[in-house]
Amino acid sequence: MKITQRVLLASLLGASLAAGAAVLKTDPAKTSVSAVFKQMNVPVESKFTKYRVTIDYNAQAIDSSKASVEVDTASLDMGDPEYNKEVAKKEWFNSAQFPKATFVSSSIKSAGAGKLTVAGKLTIKGKAADVAFPVTVKTEGGKQVFDGALPIKRLAFNIGEGEWKDTGMVADEVTIKFHVVSQ
Repeated sequence: MKITQRVLLASLLGASLAAGAAVLKTDPAKTSVSAVFKQMNVPVESKFTKYRVTIDYNAQAIDSSKASVEVDTASLDMGDPEYNKEVAKKEWFNSAQFPKATFVSSSIKSAGAGKLTVAGKLTIKGKAADVAFPVTVKTEGGKQVFDGALPIKRLAFNIGEGEWKDTGMVADEVTIKFHVVSQ
């Protein structure tokens, strides 16, 4: 085989492999990451306003897919500037010392049509834990849409120190919800 044929064959092979998996660009106007918790037994959902979601998704070889999320902990919008400042303090997220919360997948597996099981490491406030959670994936208007919810215990990550360890005011159970839409 001539060198030019080898180069052409290698280029075509590389292009076909790359076509199967691609890092999806997310649509910031349609993507959201939020925390759902109960305060005085009343459900509250607050959105993070700054985050980066990276999904390298291959529907034909799901096991080769990867995902990561990086959230600016000081960007939790509680609906009031004073509350927003409060959750960034040492007792809550300690955003000065731990400005980012992260998730990095270790595996993504099919769990049936349109369903995935995602496992990986969640790190918040310097505490890391292995987690697994379900995700749905669908195509809408030619765009990939991923929806999921990850239940955690806030005290496992030292979110709510001192007097805030008492779960009578703010429950220990928190659900991290996300809705990711590709561009």
